[in-house]
Amino acid sequence: MHNVIERQEKIKKADTSKLHLSEMSIIAIESWSRRGVLRSFKHSSSTSLRFIIILLIGSIFNVMLAVAGGHAEDEPLDLKRLSIEKLMEIEVATVYGASKYEQKVMEAPSSISIVTAEDIKHYGYRTLADIVRSLRGFIVTNDRNYSYLSTRGFGRTGDYNSRILILVDGHRINENVYDSAYIDEGFIIDVDLIERLEVIRGPSSSLYGNNAFFAVINIITRSGQDLKGVEISGTAGSFDTYTGRLSLGNRFDNGMKVIISSSILDSNGQDLFFKEFNNPATNNGIALGCDYGRNYSLFSKLSYHDFTLEGAYVSREKGIPTASFDTDFNDSRNKTVDELGYINLEYEHIFENQLRVLVQISYNNYKYRGDYLYDGVTNKDFIEGEWWIGDVLLSKEIMKRHKVAVGAEYQVNSKQNQENYNNNPFERIFDDKRKSKAWSLYIQDEFTILNNLISSMGLRHDHFDTFGSTTNPRLALIYSPFEKTTFKFIYGTAFRAPNVYELYFNAYPNKGNIDLQPEKIKTYEMVYEQYLGNNLHLTTAGFYNKMTDLIDQQTDPLDNLLVFRNISEVKAKGVEVELEGKLSNGIRGRISYTFQDAEDDKTGKTLVNSPKHLAKMNLLLPILREKLLSGIEVQYTSKRKTFADEYADAFFVTNLTVFSQKLIKGLEISGSIYNLFDKNFDAPGSLEHRQDTIEQDGRTFRFKLTFKF
Repeated sequence: MHNVIERQEKIKKADTSKLHLSEMSIIAIESWSRRGVLRSFKHSSSTSLRFIIILLIGSIFNVMLAVAGGHAEDEPLDLKRLSIEKLMEIEVATVYGASKYEQKVMEAPSSISIVTAEDIKHYGYRTLADIVRSLRGFIVTNDRNYSYLSTRGFGRTGDYNSRILILVDGHRINENVYDSAYIDEGFIIDVDLIERLEVIRGPSSSLYGNNAFFAVINIITRSGQDLKGVEISGTAGSFDTYTGRLSLGNRFDNGMKVIISSSILDSNGQDLFFKEFNNPATNNGIALGCDYGRNYSLFSKLSYHDFTLEGAYVSREKGIPTASFDTDFNDSRNKTVDELGYINLEYEHIFENQLRVLVQISYNNYKYRGDYLYDGVTNKDFIEGEWWIGDVLLSKEIMKRHKVAVGAEYQVNSKQNQENYNNNPFERIFDDKRKSKAWSLYIQDEFTILNNLISSMGLRHDHFDTFGSTTNPRLALIYSPFEKTTFKFIYGTAFRAPNVYELYFNAYPNKGNIDLQPEKIKTYEMVYEQYLGNNLHLTTAGFYNKMTDLIDQQTDPLDNLLVFRNISEVKAKGVEVELEGKLSNGIRGRISYTFQDAEDDKTGKTLVNSPKHLAKMNLLLPILREKLLSGIEVQYTSKRKTFADEYADAFFVTNLTVFSQKLIKGLEISGSIYNLFDKNFDAPGSLEHRQDTIEQDGRTFRFKLTFKF
């Protein structure tokens, strides 16, 4: 994936600057040591993965030292790394994630949104949740432990984002026990390392398989040529929240590109009041010191000719102030700890006959520990997932009108372990260790029928040890009656496989169900895209989704235990409208509106956490040309149904960021105020909460400095 863009027209600039990398490495290691990053490795149960990542980082440092004497070189123009506004102005505007190969944005079989590194800076985005929350049709719900992503009317709280596939540089991030993908501080990549983010809406199991149910989010990270030196960044914000980041990177004359980065976060959180616990026995409903959060992450990437070696790791600890699962209220020992890491080796080559070969092999590890206090006794969940993925993709353009991609993927789940026990006194409640395999074959075919008519067809067959096989197509007809007008007619299916937790977890009051089948969705969608002059882009999308065999938890009348079953059917329909553009005076922005209607097909009731109306505006105003800018966000969410058949009220939220660059060479300064007008609003809770709704943050702030040299 990394090399394919380099087939574009190349623009090179001479750069004779050199990096004193020996000094950088000493600074980085000393910084990590002072912050406890390296020391904490020896206390982790993820020793093997962390050791491998440290070796990888150390090896990259050595390579950088070896080549430091060479001149750094600017990277050729990379279309994958340009903002959408610049893409509009280039004859060949491309996107990668929709079909696993380059294609024009207007010809992609999906409705796509793109967010750039500049957008992340200008609007003060802190997490992946902040980024995606700003896009049309998406909402984010936070239960004071995790954040959950929802789209197109389906917003099941507590699903750990298992119905959306998240990729980093084409690598699957969803783990192999819960299928979770974290989007808050637990996301594996610091958002400052994101160069470009692609959101591909609609089912994509025809290409990506499991979890590509509602959307695919493909994140493209920065590489050495994007950095070309050292970056040191720090933030200070509300609730004693502090972050720090150190990044090093360069591109050298021999074509080698290297980036290494480490980030850390520490937050005391806030003291919170919950009326459900408002009595003297539970501190009158006030949770003191229970909302804390800590995390650190590592990232490194080395690219040389056709090879790319990439590793990432994140550890995140979060206090639980809500006393979920009926735990002791106001006890700061209630917490979750999540660790995720991967190492991915990629080979990509384009032969003289234009056959493109992409091979990826990765090792992945996930660990989770939950500490839950009951009358002072700690109950512990311990989860460990370990898996290997191998993926081979061949693609070729035939006679300039026909492009075909075929691929195969094989996943070995070497560990899918679940354990639950009480501490002091020790009592083992549940211990289940499993292994499994999955494989798939897929094909993507794009054929230009006429100069203004394209057909796109994809098909993927997946086989799992747990439930068997499933086959999913995606068909699209893309018609452009005029140069700046495109219609897309899309049909597709997707699935979500039952995960190991749903199948096998047996600890009171839960029991497993080995007969679960995959969830299924059928989607019909029409997209209309229109360029209005050279500066404005209008997108309208209408969709109808039919979901069957959705997995829900219910009480078994035979033993009164909770069990997962394929019992729900849902239908959803809606319309999304967005206008995006850039004016000649430098003002940029987008405005969108979404109507969606999702209901249980059997009862006709509106789904929980499913607002009917969403409206969003992003506006970037240059105050002092490119040196001082103001980013304004306004987001509206209509009322949402809760599990108690009540409603969380509608709300407006306004965020403001002032961003400065180039006033002082190498220095970027930004200040952000989130929820500017301090609006009070709640989000629906989950079944594990006594709270029907959970209060969200009021007005908060963040101040950020980034220094480049």
